[in-house]
Amino acid sequence: MKTFSITDIGQRREMNQDYVYTSEKPVGNLPNLFIVADGMGGHNAGDYASKYTVETIVDVASKSELTEPIAILDEAIQTANRMLIDRANENPQMKGMGTTVVALTILGSHLFIANVGDSRLYVVNQEIQQITRDHSLVEEMVRLGELDKEIAREHPDKNIITRAIGAIAEVDIDFFEVDVEQGDCILMCSDGLTNMIEDEDIRAIIMSQRDVAEQAEKLVDTANRNGGRDNITVIVIHPFE
Repeated sequence: MKTFSITDIGQRREMNQDYVYTSEKPVGNLPNLFIVADGMGGHNAGDYASKYTVETIVDVASKSELTEPIAILDEAIQTANRMLIDRANENPQMKGMGTTVVALTILGSHLFIANVGDSRLYVVNQEIQQITRDHSLVEEMVRLGELDKEIAREHPDKNIITRAIGAIAEVDIDFFEVDVEQGDCILMCSDGLTNMIEDEDIRAIIMSQRDVAEQAEKLVDTANRNGGRDNITVIVIHPFE
């Protein structure tokens, strides 16, 4: 397995509220663990929310006595959600903070994925397939047929998410299980990437660069050249190298 992660403040933000975690080695009963979180909230609150959530997920997963990957991710994310709410209730300045999270563990050729919010996981080869589903107001409108997908990219409410860690006592998590094949590339990212680069252009960049580091860095550079309106976080994984 080859992996590379990078997070960048972008061109317009004063701080980076994204947080990234990667471990190719086991984390408790998980064979490995990869997480992207995109925080939201007032000054410092989004930054705190993403970091605290990821660190809590890692801590809970490392101590979990469960053995099924999805069960471990569920336990860890639900615990992080409750603890983040408690932190917000203890500190009025952090009221309303929250974060997206997309988490992955890989067992052989099988991906176990958990998602809350609009950070994404893709499988890229000759095509690009978004595995996760965005929990956003605009995406809900697209799914209901109320909005065209192309118009949705520039919609003024694009950043309004409908699910987040830290919002309600029991968060609704999406889980996915997917098989990958030799030659497949896994991409995890915050919306600072996908709002700046079309999916097909993301695929073209990945396919034009051989090395995981070059792929990740080229994606971030392109997002910044296209405007870099938000923080940009990327994890690229070649599971069979």
